Amino acid sequence: MSNVWFITGAARGMGIDLAKAALDAGHNVVGTARDAARVTQAIGEHENLLALSLDVTQSSDSETAVQAAVERFGSIDVLVNNAGNFYAGFFEEISDEQMRRQMETNFFGPLNVTRAILPVMRKQRGGHVFTITSAAGIIGQEFCAAYASSKFALEGWMESLRFDLEPFGIHTTIVEPGFFRTELLVEEASTNWPALSIDDYKERTAQTIENWKGMNGQQPGDPAKLGAALVTLANLETPPLRFVAGEDVVAGVEEKAQTLLDQVAAHRELSSSMALENA
Repeated sequence: MSNVWFITGAARGMGIDLAKAALDAGHNVVGTARDAARVTQAIGEHENLLALSLDVTQSSDSETAVQAAVERFGSIDVLVNNAGNFYAGFFEEISDEQMRRQMETNFFGPLNVTRAILPVMRKQRGGHVFTITSAAGIIGQEFCAAYASSKFALEGWMESLRFDLEPFGIHTTIVEPGFFRTELLVEEASTNWPALSIDDYKERTAQTIENWKGMNGQQPGDPAKLGAALVTLANLETPPLRFVAGEDVVAGVEEKAQTLLDQVAAHRELSSSMALENA
């Protein structure tokens, strides 16, 4: 069965592979980026591809793109909130402007797109919303104060959104990728380094940036396999609420889950003693 996939950030990184996987599976794809021409350049001409310009931080862009998608294909069955960027750095070296830009793109961007698409899915009484978060959306990491904040926010939004949408037959899935072989760490459009400089962090910042840049081309994850995995999940009658993508993340999430259990157990008596005496 052919569905209509709406994929943001389809001109670079894993967005290209997500779009190609959906096209290869016989689906229609609306691929968006700030410049629609870059989508076609990255994916190639395809009769089932509609490339659209969309800045996710502009709600009016989302509304225009959704209207064009429905006019072309008649519906939107699967949304993949993939567009995003990475503001790296220790918290004190990330400027207030950088922190706000991080949230505008990674958090408010998906909200804008989803808000524009949900009326279509509700009318259909069906659909599937995928939101790409990150391992950093469930596990805090060094040098990721801004990025992890935006991804943790997405996770909370998605965990709550499922209750809103379940009565309409709309599924939600959080996707938590680890390190995948994309150009995230070297593309200027994707990665932004700290705007501020503080002597106490200077040496660590320089070393961390060098280490992270050195990881480019060494990431273990295959984005083509992630694209195929999402196609598989979208076809399930009961898709998962959360999909951990990558062996590195599986181990990290298991460790995080055990840490949470250990911390609850360590102070269970104190935690459970908060009730009013006369309650």
